[in-house]
Amino acid sequence: MKRLRHGLHRAWEWLRVRALFEHGRELELMHRAMGFATLALVTLAPLLIVVAAADPLARGGFASWLTDGMGLSGRSAHVLTDVVSPPLKVIGTTSVWSAVLLAVFGVAFGGSVQNAYERIWGLASGPWHRVWRQATWLVVLTAYLYQEVATKTTVHGGQRITLSTISGVLFFWWGQRFLLGGQVRWRALLPGALATVIGLAGLRAFSYLVFTPLIVTNALSYGAVGTVLVVESWLIGVGFVIYGGAIFGRWFTEHHWMPSHHHDEPDDPGEADEPAGPASPA
Repeated sequence: MKRLRHGLHRAWEWLRVRALFEHGRELELMHRAMGFATLALVTLAPLLIVVAAADPLARGGFASWLTDGMGLSGRSAHVLTDVVSPPLKVIGTTSVWSAVLLAVFGVAFGGSVQNAYERIWGLASGPWHRVWRQATWLVVLTAYLYQEVATKTTVHGGQRITLSTISGVLFFWWGQRFLLGGQVRWRALLPGALATVIGLAGLRAFSYLVFTPLIVTNALSYGAVGTVLVVESWLIGVGFVIYGGAIFGRWFTEHHWMPSHHHDEPDDPGEADEPAGPASPA
């Protein structure tokens, strides 16, 4: 028994799981995930609604994007569609000023994600003029979500799973590198991208099993508000997985893959004063 306890203790020390939980606690992971969900619902969703409504391929609008992401089908999908579908003339009634405001709000969402990544990797916040990174990331995010929905009816089975996995890994791998200004090596960011995609797959399965019946129940009990609460809960899960995946990636890189020297030279000359290595998140 003593040898078993000693062996378990050594395994715990080798895994260094405590450090992983410490990273999550320091980042206030759940608080960050709730902020992610709030910003996504208030700032990102309206922008995606406009983009989806302008879809020349007419693939069902934003409701189709959302039901596909949550893995919904049948009655739950119809309930969600009735709540989130915008008016048919949403594009015609959206002024240029409104579109600009939506884009600005979307960039603010990108800034929030960038700030979280910087804290996860212990890097100083980038200057305000790097807002172009957030805007570019937002455009690529929209394109990524679009292709996920666009392939729903054209690619099926294992082919779609493979395509979604590859595109997801590439997006979250590139997204961290780009938002961090190239301060962290590609190799160091790969575990986080893989963990994020695996986590999102698990969240999709959980959503199919739990949120599918819950949406119908909440719609009957609380109306549209109940449906929105379920969507908000799912978005909290998305934020938890995205930030949690990045935290896992840093932990795995530091303790099990490449213990040191996983920062590159900065991409921009203005980043020369950034720290050369990761520090504990502030």
